[in-house]
Amino acid sequence: MNKIFIYSSIDGQTLKICQKLQGKFDNSQIRNLDNMKEGELKNFDQIIIGAAVRYGDHNKKIYDFIKKNKAILEIKKTVFFSVNATARKEDKNDPLTNPYIQKFLKKTNWKPNKINVFAGRINFPEYGFIDKYIIKLIMWITNGPTDTTKSHEFTNWEMVEEFSKEIESF
Repeated sequence: MNKIFIYSSIDGQTLKICQKLQGKFDNSQIRNLDNMKEGELKNFDQIIIGAAVRYGDHNKKIYDFIKKNKAILEIKKTVFFSVNATARKEDKNDPLTNPYIQKFLKKTNWKPNKINVFAGRINFPEYGFIDKYIIKLIMWITNGPTDTTKSHEFTNWEMVEEFSKEIESF
């Protein structure tokens, strides 16, 4: 079964998660959402899409991609996962309780076969002045880390590993 991993990443964490997932499969590719070509999805049996959240929403391009390709996504085996800092919280690290997953599914009206959510990474040293301090404020409000001198990784790599087994089994 050939698979494609499509990602929409902001700081690279979604790509890292895709790479970890994809490492288990021989007949697979990873592709940035921006490099997908019209009609290309028909060449794959399984489509895995990962998208990051920034400032409360997924990239607009992911919504456009789902809308444009919904017909083929509905007949293929599909997986969607979201990467967001909110998932660092125990009560928000499940697709049923993560507000960004719920918002995404409602907005797209798409029902992937498998859904998951992973906590991302806050990489303060890489951010510009405005992003750094807006994200610091959000972290302060939500009881997250506010030390802007370092990167804070929240991804549970064991959870990612377990999810790769789920993808493999269907």
